[in-house]
Amino acid sequence: MPKSLSPDQIRRYEEDGFVFPVDVLSPGEALACRAQLEAYETATGGPISADRRQKAHLLFPWANRLARDPRILDAVEDLLGPDILLWASTFFVKEAGSPAFVSWHQDATYWGLSGNDVVTAWVALSDAPVESGAMKFWPGSHKQPILAHEDSFAEDNLLSRGQEIAVDVPEEEAALIPLKAGQMSLHHVLLVHGSEPNRTDDRRIGFALRYIPTRLKQTKTEDFAMLVRGEDRFGHFTLEPDPVDALDDAAVAAHARSIDSNVKALYAGTQKTAFRA
Repeated sequence: MPKSLSPDQIRRYEEDGFVFPVDVLSPGEALACRAQLEAYETATGGPISADRRQKAHLLFPWANRLARDPRILDAVEDLLGPDILLWASTFFVKEAGSPAFVSWHQDATYWGLSGNDVVTAWVALSDAPVESGAMKFWPGSHKQPILAHEDSFAEDNLLSRGQEIAVDVPEEEAALIPLKAGQMSLHHVLLVHGSEPNRTDDRRIGFALRYIPTRLKQTKTEDFAMLVRGEDRFGHFTLEPDPVDALDDAAVAAHARSIDSNVKALYAGTQKTAFRA
């Protein structure tokens, strides 16, 4: 018996590779999360830095609570089962009027995980209408194997490598994924997806949470993840601690170790190591 998603939503995820919109936060809760992020940005004098956009759940208790929210995890459990690790999280922020975009790509290409049972929960902390550069998906593309990708390292690409699939995506088949603040989409790790620039006068803020079942392992290097539900009977990942206070010494140290591991996996075989997200 599903905990959150309906049988039709699960079927759509299996057929299309995604499901949306899924209501998880109230508008007020989403606004409160946005306010926490922007308070940090105000204190530091600018948008959150590229490295701290990655695995922010290790640095900020509010982001950790969001990643553990039962309303998110219940939906993820319906797709992955009861034993769940949070492998990564990323803030994807497009400033108002920004040319930033995300090229068509598959998430699994460089991650080095041993299987494809990976779900991304993309939680909107601001409204994300089509005009803001909402995500777009190629329905059913998760049924294909990993496609050839090319690295562009393009200046305005929010992806770390500017990776883009080396095949033409039929744009007329693209599904646009507008979300209201507090809603999320769920998509499969092999689903081809991207997004356009933000043409509105507000920031588009999303928090992408990458969940995996505990049975998966990293094939490239030592890796870290956070147990967020159930049991870890495999021990394939070094388990990460919850942050006690924002950016305290222990949280910063844990974040640095985990980010270093992610960089090694993501850039194995290349000379590029700088985050660009």
